[in-house]
Amino acid sequence: MNLRLACLTVSLLICLTTDFTAHSATPRTSFKFDFGSGPVAAGLTRVSADTVYSTDHGFGFEPGAKIIAVGHGGKDPMHRGFCTSEQPFLFSVAVPEGNYRVTVTLGAAAEESSATIKAESRRLMLEQIQVAHGKSTTRAFTVNVRTAALPDGGSVKLKDREKGYLHWDDKLTLEFNGVRPGLCALEIERVDNAVTAFLLGDSTVTDQPREPYNSWGQMLPRFLKPDVAVANHAESGESLKSSLGARRLDKVLGSIKSGDFVLIQFGHNDQKERGEGVGAFTTYKASLKQFVSEARKRGATPVVITPVARRNFNAAGELVNNLGDYPEAVRQVAKEENVALIDLHAMSRLFYVALETQSKDVSKKAFAPGDNTHHNNYGSYELAKCIVEGIKVAKLPLAKFIVDDVASFDPAHPDPIETFGVPASPNAPTVKPDGNYTRSRHGNSRNPIQPPF
Repeated sequence: MNLRLACLTVSLLICLTTDFTAHSATPRTSFKFDFGSGPVAAGLTRVSADTVYSTDHGFGFEPGAKIIAVGHGGKDPMHRGFCTSEQPFLFSVAVPEGNYRVTVTLGAAAEESSATIKAESRRLMLEQIQVAHGKSTTRAFTVNVRTAALPDGGSVKLKDREKGYLHWDDKLTLEFNGVRPGLCALEIERVDNAVTAFLLGDSTVTDQPREPYNSWGQMLPRFLKPDVAVANHAESGESLKSSLGARRLDKVLGSIKSGDFVLIQFGHNDQKERGEGVGAFTTYKASLKQFVSEARKRGATPVVITPVARRNFNAAGELVNNLGDYPEAVRQVAKEENVALIDLHAMSRLFYVALETQSKDVSKKAFAPGDNTHHNNYGSYELAKCIVEGIKVAKLPLAKFIVDDVASFDPAHPDPIETFGVPASPNAPTVKPDGNYTRSRHGNSRNPIQPPF
């Protein structure tokens, strides 16, 4: 009897210990931070100038930030102090995979400030938010956080250089940029009911991690309301075929829910694939239809996008198409499958020609230096406006989530380069994105640059 009682006691202790351990190990999905050196608002966690990120407490400024903590009192508990810097700075929080509503309170003390906020790998969330002296403002947006893990226990086959990217780690990272941005308070909460716009594509869509490269995919969040998260699963060098092989589509399908959207733009690297029967109207169309079908099976709305044009002006000043039949193949899929189409190829051509009409080679200012495929911040911002206009024209349900300050956009009349004000992020380029494309010495525009990896 005593032995039986002892065994029962041990079993009970094991169960209690296991339950406590599991509960205590559950990662947090909700946070409230108070920044600065003033009194801490009730229910918030203090973040001071020397709060550097560590895995021990799971939040803090990324190393290298020169932070100044300010405390100036006041009746508003959310604006008694703030953290700021004369340089861009990053703040990270360890979170599990999912969509997170971020509510940020920005302030200014002695002088006005302007804040531009980016998330993960430079996704533009808020642009040039002005805060007057002694005032504060609160804004919200939703950020998608992910890892490479798949529901079946496998993982996305990341390229070596992807493994250090902010959009594949276990943190939510925010970049605060602009003129003395004052960070007063930050609230982060997981939201499982947010609509998600998934992106699949190549280097012209992906979240480019470093300046001067950028894509329309990482500019798109700025144009959408906080009810929507943009999950950018595009990657440099990818084609429809390679994206399937790397299980990028599987990752999207494992996260998608009814009511979500899947925006698909490939072609730049599909064009380079060789083999019997391989081509725009054969294998490319078949694979694109597969992506469309899989999205529909899960109740999502697929959107096919023609590949963005390359900058390829001939001696006569005419913009020459060097994407072959791939744009037309996308148009055919849209018609045959009755799926929404955004003709970015046509719109981007209008954009480049409009710039070039101003003066010879002005269109270069929309691209990274020495590159006719990959865009800089200005070029990708204008192309994101093309995507937004395409969403409106196609009358997609996603259109109701476009922010109110976005007017109709005509790529034949782009915004003046001189008025563009999104500040560059604090990093430098390492290598060109995969999939760059140039003209050979013999005038053959189908000669890809081979990256050194």
